[in-house]
Amino acid sequence: MTTRLVLADDHQMFRHALRAMLEKQPGMKIVGEASNGDELIDIVTHQPVDIVCVDIGMPGMNGIEATRRLMALRPQIKVIGLSAFSDRQFVLDLLNAGATGYVTKAEAGEELLRAIQTVQLGKTYLCPDVAATVTSALLDNSPNDISAPRITARERQVLQLIAEGHTSARIADRLHLAPSTVEVHRRNIMRKLDLHSVAELTKYAIRSGITSITG
Repeated sequence: MTTRLVLADDHQMFRHALRAMLEKQPGMKIVGEASNGDELIDIVTHQPVDIVCVDIGMPGMNGIEATRRLMALRPQIKVIGLSAFSDRQFVLDLLNAGATGYVTKAEAGEELLRAIQTVQLGKTYLCPDVAATVTSALLDNSPNDISAPRITARERQVLQLIAEGHTSARIADRLHLAPSTVEVHRRNIMRKLDLHSVAELTKYAIRSGITSITG
Protein backbone atom coordinates (compact mmCIF):
# COMPACT_ATOMS: atom_id res chain seq x y z
CA MET A 1 0.00 0.00 0.00
CA THR A 2 1.37 3.42 -1.00
CA THR A 3 2.00 6.04 1.68
CA ARG A 4 1.15 9.49 0.34
CA LEU A 5 3.33 12.27 1.78
CA VAL A 6 3.43 16.05 1.59
CA LEU A 7 6.60 18.02 2.32
CA ALA A 8 6.10 21.51 3.77
CA ASP A 9 9.24 23.63 4.10
CA ASP A 10 10.14 27.06 2.75
CA HIS A 11 13.61 25.88 1.70
CA GLN A 12 13.25 24.37 -1.76
CA MET A 13 16.62 22.60 -1.74
CA PHE A 14 15.79 20.88 1.54
CA ARG A 15 12.42 19.74 0.19
CA HIS A 16 14.03 18.37 -2.93
CA ALA A 17 16.66 16.49 -0.92
CA LEU A 18 13.94 14.93 1.24
CA ARG A 19 11.90 14.06 -1.81
CA ALA A 20 14.85 12.33 -3.48
CA MET A 21 15.49 10.27 -0.34
CA LEU A 22 11.88 9.33 0.37
CA GLU A 23 10.94 8.41 -3.18
CA LYS A 24 13.69 5.77 -3.16
CA GLN A 25 11.76 3.97 -0.43
CA PRO A 26 9.30 1.27 -1.54
CA GLY A 27 5.69 2.30 -1.11
CA MET A 28 6.29 6.01 -0.54
CA LYS A 29 4.99 8.72 -2.87
CA ILE A 30 5.34 12.50 -2.56
CA VAL A 31 1.98 13.92 -3.62
CA GLY A 32 2.72 17.57 -2.92
CA GLU A 33 5.19 20.21 -1.75
CA ALA A 34 4.39 23.42 0.11
CA SER A 35 6.53 26.41 1.03
CA ASN A 36 4.14 27.77 3.67
CA GLY A 37 1.15 26.81 5.78
CA ASP A 38 -1.45 28.18 3.39
CA GLU A 39 -0.11 26.05 0.53
CA LEU A 40 -0.08 23.01 2.80
CA ILE A 41 -3.73 23.46 3.80
CA ASP A 42 -4.67 23.86 0.13
CA ILE A 43 -2.92 20.60 -0.80
CA VAL A 44 -4.49 18.46 1.91
CA THR A 45 -7.92 19.95 1.18
CA HIS A 46 -7.87 18.81 -2.43
CA GLN A 47 -6.30 15.34 -2.37
CA PRO A 48 -5.80 12.30 -0.13
CA VAL A 49 -2.72 12.55 2.12
CA ASP A 50 -1.43 10.12 4.75
CA ILE A 51 1.55 11.93 6.29
CA VAL A 52 2.76 15.53 6.31
CA CYS A 53 6.34 16.48 7.15
CA VAL A 54 6.19 20.13 8.21
CA ASP A 55 8.82 22.71 9.08
CA ILE A 56 7.98 24.75 12.17
CA GLY A 57 9.58 28.03 11.03
CA MET A 58 7.74 28.63 7.75
CA PRO A 59 6.84 32.28 6.96
CA GLY A 60 3.25 33.42 7.33
CA MET A 61 1.33 30.51 8.82
CA ASN A 62 4.01 28.59 10.70
CA GLY A 63 4.14 24.84 11.13
CA ILE A 64 2.45 24.82 14.53
CA GLU A 65 -0.57 26.81 13.37
CA ALA A 66 -0.71 24.84 10.11
CA THR A 67 -0.75 21.59 12.09
CA ARG A 68 -3.57 22.89 14.28
CA ARG A 69 -5.67 23.79 11.23
CA LEU A 70 -4.75 20.58 9.47
CA MET A 71 -5.97 18.51 12.41
CA ALA A 72 -9.29 20.38 12.36
CA LEU A 73 -9.71 19.58 8.66
CA ARG A 74 -8.15 16.13 8.32
CA PRO A 75 -7.58 14.59 11.77
CA GLN A 76 -6.64 11.24 10.23
CA ILE A 77 -3.45 12.70 8.71
CA LYS A 78 -0.22 12.08 10.63
CA VAL A 79 2.06 15.09 11.09
CA ILE A 80 5.81 14.91 11.65
CA GLY A 81 7.52 18.17 12.65
CA LEU A 82 10.86 19.12 11.12
CA SER A 83 13.08 21.82 12.58
CA ALA A 84 16.69 22.86 12.87
CA PHE A 85 15.96 23.24 16.58
CA SER A 86 15.04 20.85 19.39
CA ASP A 87 13.68 23.53 21.73
CA ARG A 88 11.31 21.77 24.11
CA GLN A 89 8.64 24.46 23.84
CA PHE A 90 8.45 24.04 20.06
CA VAL A 91 8.21 20.28 20.49
CA LEU A 92 5.45 20.52 23.09
CA ASP A 93 3.54 23.14 21.11
CA LEU A 94 3.64 21.00 17.98
CA LEU A 95 2.56 17.85 19.81
CA ASN A 96 -0.24 19.78 21.47
CA ALA A 97 -1.32 20.99 18.02
CA GLY A 98 -1.75 17.34 16.98
CA ALA A 99 1.57 16.16 15.57
CA THR A 100 2.74 12.64 16.39
CA GLY A 101 6.38 12.96 15.38
CA TYR A 102 9.31 15.38 15.61
CA VAL A 103 12.70 15.10 13.90
CA THR A 104 15.49 17.66 13.76
CA LYS A 105 16.74 18.52 10.28
CA ALA A 106 20.20 17.33 11.23
CA GLU A 107 18.69 13.85 11.67
CA ALA A 108 16.27 13.94 8.75
CA GLY A 109 17.65 10.80 7.11
CA GLU A 110 17.19 7.45 8.79
CA GLU A 111 15.43 9.11 11.71
CA LEU A 112 12.75 10.52 9.43
CA LEU A 113 12.17 7.08 7.93
CA ARG A 114 11.81 5.67 11.44
CA ALA A 115 9.39 8.45 12.30
CA ILE A 116 7.25 7.71 9.24
CA GLN A 117 7.15 4.01 10.03
CA THR A 118 6.29 4.70 13.68
CA VAL A 119 3.48 7.21 13.14
CA GLN A 120 1.94 4.88 10.58
CA LEU A 121 1.46 2.44 13.46
CA GLY A 122 -0.39 5.06 15.47
CA LYS A 123 2.54 5.78 17.79
CA THR A 124 4.49 8.94 18.59
CA TYR A 125 8.11 9.30 17.51
CA LEU A 126 10.72 11.76 18.76
CA CYS A 127 14.26 11.61 17.37
CA PRO A 128 16.98 11.01 20.02
CA ASP A 129 17.99 14.70 20.38
CA VAL A 130 14.40 15.76 20.90
CA ALA A 131 13.54 12.87 23.20
CA ALA A 132 16.52 13.76 25.40
CA THR A 133 15.47 17.42 25.51
CA VAL A 134 11.88 16.63 26.45
CA THR A 135 12.93 14.08 29.06
CA SER A 136 15.34 16.58 30.58
CA ALA A 137 12.60 19.20 30.73
CA LEU A 138 10.27 16.81 32.54
CA LEU A 139 12.94 15.90 35.09
CA ASP A 140 14.53 19.33 35.54
CA ASN A 141 13.08 21.27 38.45
CA SER A 142 15.93 23.74 38.74
CA PRO A 143 15.12 27.39 39.57
CA ASN A 144 16.67 28.50 36.28
CA ASP A 145 14.27 26.33 34.34
CA ILE A 146 11.27 27.53 36.32
CA SER A 147 12.11 31.21 35.89
CA ALA A 148 13.00 31.02 32.18
CA PRO A 149 10.87 33.39 30.06
CA ARG A 150 7.87 31.75 28.39
CA ILE A 151 5.83 33.39 25.67
CA THR A 152 2.37 32.13 24.79
CA ALA A 153 1.38 30.56 21.47
CA ARG A 154 -0.33 33.82 20.47
CA GLU A 155 2.72 35.86 21.44
CA ARG A 156 4.84 33.51 19.33
CA GLN A 157 2.60 34.19 16.34
CA VAL A 158 2.88 37.94 16.87
CA LEU A 159 6.66 37.72 17.29
CA GLN A 160 6.99 35.75 14.05
CA LEU A 161 4.99 38.31 12.10
CA ILE A 162 6.94 41.21 13.64
CA ALA A 163 10.19 39.51 12.60
CA GLU A 164 8.81 39.05 9.09
CA GLY A 165 8.29 42.81 8.78
CA HIS A 166 4.54 43.15 9.28
CA THR A 167 3.05 46.28 10.85
CA SER A 168 0.77 46.07 13.87
CA ALA A 169 -2.22 46.83 11.64
CA ARG A 170 -1.31 44.00 9.28
CA ILE A 171 -0.71 41.59 12.17
CA ALA A 172 -4.08 42.53 13.63
CA ASP A 173 -5.75 41.81 10.30
CA ARG A 174 -4.02 38.44 9.86
CA LEU A 175 -4.77 37.26 13.40
CA HIS A 176 -8.23 38.85 13.64
CA LEU A 177 -7.21 41.00 16.59
CA ALA A 178 -7.58 44.66 17.47
CA PRO A 179 -4.41 46.68 16.73
CA SER A 180 -4.32 47.68 20.41
CA THR A 181 -4.24 43.98 21.36
CA VAL A 182 -1.27 43.43 19.06
CA GLU A 183 0.54 46.31 20.76
CA VAL A 184 -0.14 44.73 24.16
CA HIS A 185 1.33 41.44 22.90
CA ARG A 186 4.36 43.30 21.51
CA ARG A 187 5.03 44.98 24.88
CA ASN A 188 4.57 41.70 26.76
CA ILE A 189 6.98 39.91 24.44
CA MET A 190 9.63 42.59 24.87
CA ARG A 191 9.18 42.56 28.64
CA LYS A 192 9.34 38.77 28.95
CA LEU A 193 12.37 38.44 26.67
CA ASP A 194 14.09 41.66 27.87
CA LEU A 195 14.36 42.91 24.29
CA HIS A 196 13.96 46.56 23.34
CA SER A 197 13.64 46.94 19.56
CA VAL A 198 12.23 45.28 16.46
CA ALA A 199 15.79 44.45 15.39
CA GLU A 200 16.39 42.56 18.66
CA LEU A 201 13.04 40.78 18.33
CA THR A 202 13.91 39.76 14.77
CA LYS A 203 17.31 38.39 15.76
CA TYR A 204 15.72 36.44 18.61
CA ALA A 205 13.04 34.98 16.31
CA ILE A 206 15.62 33.82 13.77
CA ARG A 207 18.00 32.44 16.41
CA SER A 208 15.16 30.58 18.14
CA GLY A 209 13.70 29.11 14.96
CA ILE A 210 10.41 31.00 15.28
CA THR A 211 10.94 32.18 11.71
CA SER A 212 13.36 31.02 9.06
CA ILE A 213 13.83 34.39 7.34
CA THR A 214 17.44 35.45 6.89
CA GLY A 215 16.94 39.08 6.09
